[in-house]
Amino acid sequence: MEKILIKTEFIKLDSLLKFAALVGTGGEAKYVIGEGMVKVNGEVCTMRGKKIYPGDKVEFDRFSLEVTKE
Repeated sequence: MEKILIKTEFIKLDSLLKFAALVGTGGEAKYVIGEGMVKVNGEVCTMRGKKIYPGDKVEFDRFSLEVTKE
């Protein structure tokens, strides 16, 4: 599981996918989230603006991310 360090209180799901370089564009993030291809804390999430906080785990494709705070 890869740890992603953020400096803010939270990061939105679509921004996290771009920040972690799992997608190339916001449009691609919107598509994969809308199609139910992303899990947050083990549950499918279709809300691209979902706030992801430190300690949350995000899964997409074969990647697993854990958000941590500086």
